[in-house]
Amino acid sequence: MASSSKTGMYRDQIVTAAGEFGLRPTQVTAVADLLAEGATVPFIARYRKEMTDSLDEVQIAAVRDRLARLAELEKRREAILRSLQERALLTGELACALAAAATLAALEDLYLPFRPKRRTRATIAHERGLEPLASRLFAQDPADRFVPADVAAAFVDPEAGVATVDDALQGARDIMAEWVNEDAETRAAMRRLYDRRALLVAKLARGKSEEAAKFRDYFDWSEPAAAAPSHRVLALFRGDAEGMLNVRLAPPEEEALAVLESRFARGRGPEGGGGSTRERAPVAVVEQVREAVIDGYRRLLGPSMETEARAALKARADEEAIGVFAQNLRELLFSPPLGQLVILAIDPGFRTGCKVVVLDPQGKLIHNETVQPHQSERARREAGERIRGLVTRHGVQAVAVGNGTAGRETEAFIRELDLPTEVAVVMVNESGASVYSASEVAREDLPDQDVTVRGAVSIGRRLADPLAELVKIDPKSIGVGQYQHDVDQQALKAGLDDVVMRAVNSVGVEVNTASRQLLTYVSGVGPQLAANIVVYRDAQGPFRSRTELKKVPRLGAKAFEQAAGFLRIRDGEHPLDASAVHPESYRVVNAMARDLGVGVRDLMASAELRGRIDLSRYVDERVGLPTLQDILAELAKPGRDPRGVYEPFQFAPGIQKLDDLELGMRLPGIVTNVTAFGAFVDVGVHHDGLVHISQLADRFVRHPHEVVKVQQRVTVTVMGVDHERHRISLSLKDPCGTGHEEAGRVP
Repeated sequence: MASSSKTGMYRDQIVTAAGEFGLRPTQVTAVADLLAEGATVPFIARYRKEMTDSLDEVQIAAVRDRLARLAELEKRREAILRSLQERALLTGELACALAAAATLAALEDLYLPFRPKRRTRATIAHERGLEPLASRLFAQDPADRFVPADVAAAFVDPEAGVATVDDALQGARDIMAEWVNEDAETRAAMRRLYDRRALLVAKLARGKSEEAAKFRDYFDWSEPAAAAPSHRVLALFRGDAEGMLNVRLAPPEEEALAVLESRFARGRGPEGGGGSTRERAPVAVVEQVREAVIDGYRRLLGPSMETEARAALKARADEEAIGVFAQNLRELLFSPPLGQLVILAIDPGFRTGCKVVVLDPQGKLIHNETVQPHQSERARREAGERIRGLVTRHGVQAVAVGNGTAGRETEAFIRELDLPTEVAVVMVNESGASVYSASEVAREDLPDQDVTVRGAVSIGRRLADPLAELVKIDPKSIGVGQYQHDVDQQALKAGLDDVVMRAVNSVGVEVNTASRQLLTYVSGVGPQLAANIVVYRDAQGPFRSRTELKKVPRLGAKAFEQAAGFLRIRDGEHPLDASAVHPESYRVVNAMARDLGVGVRDLMASAELRGRIDLSRYVDERVGLPTLQDILAELAKPGRDPRGVYEPFQFAPGIQKLDDLELGMRLPGIVTNVTAFGAFVDVGVHHDGLVHISQLADRFVRHPHEVVKVQQRVTVTVMGVDHERHRISLSLKDPCGTGHEEAGRVP
């Protein structure tokens, strides 16, 4: 088979992927070639639009993943062919069938009869010489009129382990059962039946009624597997894995056996249908085959299909759950930053007090102390004086308060201090801050501080720049996932890494202030080069140009090509160093400015000058209109942050704990997590409330992401409060139909 590109991808793989995604083979080939050359998804999407005809990051990643799966399929096909050739088992017909197999399941079905296997009941029967008996029974030849027991008597051989006629017939049935299990067409038919008709059934495990309380909704559960939502599949499989539930996945047995008997038990005497007895195999023969079919299904084929179906269902649920997690993470990473301000951050606490830190505009720690606003009136007054003094002394522009224990109480305390009106007071979601504070990354960031100081610093930095701070934390600890510990961890990491990389490169990174963790996600950089950049920066001072990046050890031409456009240098030697224009395109911008008789800075400052540019004059074999249009847009807003502008938010005053909630209240809230079954909303009482999918809108909602996203500000109605289980039921529906946004009782 001929290779269609430098990637070594076979042409049929390219064509297959193109057909599945509705793309041209040339687009898929371009993506494959660029990836093989070491290009990243963000780089291809941003700077190689002419080659891919402007495929976006999602499309490119999908092509990448599909080509990888097709390559794995091809690798397995080659391994199977090699195994069969080495054992002289490969026939022309089998080779053609293997070449035509389009899925891994189809490949494995074809290989199953030839796979080296452990000793089974069927292999033992083969060793005892019972295959001829099995073959004669399995043929069910109407012209071959015989009594199974009479023929089986000839195979009785006590020395070979066949002591009786029944032993001989049992061995023959074992062989036939394996033939049923290993028939490729039969397995394909059964796979289709499982896809259409399998039921997901759960029962309480014996003796687990108390331990399994959290799974009580599933003590007697049944639903079509094809319709089961991902969150329920993962919950059921978790219960099964923990031994709390017994979960089965299979179609009704009578339907499965009907499919098999129609294929193998060919005629069962007059009761089987029309025609004379002469046209059918003897009833006793057919019954032997039928017994083998039933045994083959219950002992071999059924368990095999169930294992496969469970794996497929789990993979589908994993994919959906990872997709939900990825979308939530993307929204969180794209939260608007407050910006480079002097921030006072507080990690609240009742008994241990509130850890207070002050950060400079670059996020550097310049002060820390502990105050006790929740212990006594005297301590509260002293804490207030300390906070007011810090605000004045350091010119604090914003106060960030963590939303954990004592968060709302601390926020109320800060708002009582009559700080200057220009000082914003903001509640910050601190999910994962404790994980960060105890991590190696935190020890590297703040080696001389304890975990409480590190946690407060993280809260403040999250307000200033959520993306820059959140990349330091394992996404699974951020609190926006759904059954994240139950899904395939390798697939989860790959999916979330993609999201982080896209976010970082979409926003761009200031190379002179970025942390090593943030630099790691820049296209073409990675952990080692990120560390090298930081070491070079610390030793040589701030980078003055993008070109200087080439002096970083091991940052070669390919890494520079991939990374340079995403790294920003504010006030650099070249005005475009602060923009997303790639250095390879500086020549084009220089030519535009030269043709207008102005400098590049003039071009960036004047819309009138940019309006006089005829882009068609600058199209050549290296740069096309898509890139030129991107360049023009970037000149208008160099280094534009796509995350939007930060808008302040405040929870309803006086609503700080569950006891403050009343049915019918309308409250402002922030969406903290979106799952397949609804959205969780923080209304400021330390426990997020759930807006079930049925309460998201006055219409049918297929998925909550159609209506809400993480970090969205919403107004909800309190529908129920379960004090014992700390659960809050909320609704996004407006019971009055007025769109009223203020907190309070609904009339």
